[in-house]
Amino acid sequence: VFHGRILARRVVGRETRYEVAVEARYRQRFPLVSREYLWVPNTCGCPPLLEGGEYLLMARRHVNHEHTLNRILLQHDGYARPWTPREARLVRGAAQHC
Repeated sequence: VFHGRILARRVVGRETRYEVAVEARYRQRFPLVSREYLWVPNTCGCPPLLEGGEYLLMARRHVNHEHTLNRILLQHDGYARPWTPREARLVRGAAQHC
């Protein structure tokens, strides 16, 4: 779970790749750097992430069987909400208990 700002959006094949500036990390099961690519397995714009927008994102790490692909994936049932200070407080509190 992290707070990210969308820097760019690009359609690659049948997926959408977002360049994200990682602003804060709340729950970290894998290491994140200050800029990451976030992949969405569709091109329809779902969830609607706007360039310049800030979001609270719950994504997962995707590694294929050959271990040649290692990326951050926001699935169709993933969590992506506009970032607000209230959301940040709620997630920070939950991360301490989980």
